[in-house]
Amino acid sequence: MMIDSKTKLLGLIGHPVDHSFSPIMHNAAIEDLGINYRYLAFDVSEENLKDVVAGAKAFQIAGFNITIPHKMNIMKYLDEIDDDAKAIGAVNTVKIENGKAIGYNTDGIGAKKALEEKTGILINKNILIIGSGGGSRAVSYELAKENKLTIINRNIEKAKILSEELSKNLKKQNSITYGDLNVDIKDFDIIINTTPVGMYPNMNVKPVIPLNDIKYGAVVMDLIYNPLEPVFLKEAIKYGAETINGIGMLVYQGAVSFEIWAGKKPDVYVMKKSINSNIR
Repeated sequence: MMIDSKTKLLGLIGHPVDHSFSPIMHNAAIEDLGINYRYLAFDVSEENLKDVVAGAKAFQIAGFNITIPHKMNIMKYLDEIDDDAKAIGAVNTVKIENGKAIGYNTDGIGAKKALEEKTGILINKNILIIGSGGGSRAVSYELAKENKLTIINRNIEKAKILSEELSKNLKKQNSITYGDLNVDIKDFDIIINTTPVGMYPNMNVKPVIPLNDIKYGAVVMDLIYNPLEPVFLKEAIKYGAETINGIGMLVYQGAVSFEIWAGKKPDVYVMKKSINSNIR
């Protein structure tokens, strides 16, 4: 479909964004549905974040995704935030509707759907979450509903704060714990890296934690999708773990965001295929 005066604009806000597959998969979904939208990526530094919402309203942008490092800081510029995103404390999706910027979070749902492709229904699992940023908040919130969680971070105070916030918001006092990076990993069914360690272009780094004591049959997930096999997953494969990169989460969270903006369900197969076709 040609761009014309009625084309609605969607986008990605982050820093950096040149590694992102989001424009590829969203524009593939748009073309597949035959609707008059386009999706672009915008590299926005921290000092310019305050102007994003006003600019989006002025240009009548339909909505946008938020990625690293703005998922928490964007919240103070929004008019409304849905209950789950408030509880998570981070936003990855914004819809502009009737002059208001409304924040949502689809990351946790996306991660859960991606994991369940490999594990089946996720319930009563012992899960280790590495990191306490915006991505961790969403994934932890969703997975803690029916599983036991341990959140670890280089800065243990940040892990403690997130653990206590989630325990309070989900009313689960005994199933969410925290620690530092020296945790014993042998009892975890699932280990998830939510940090950017190993993300393009800084790929030649050490894994965020060693995995030599990993439980047999454990599943290791990394939210990074560029490269497709980040250093953390390479380490996991060495010790016989099942692995999941960030493509599945990217696609599923994007599909939920897309439906929020356009009111239509995109074909996740089309979105995945578009990414795979553009991977060198």
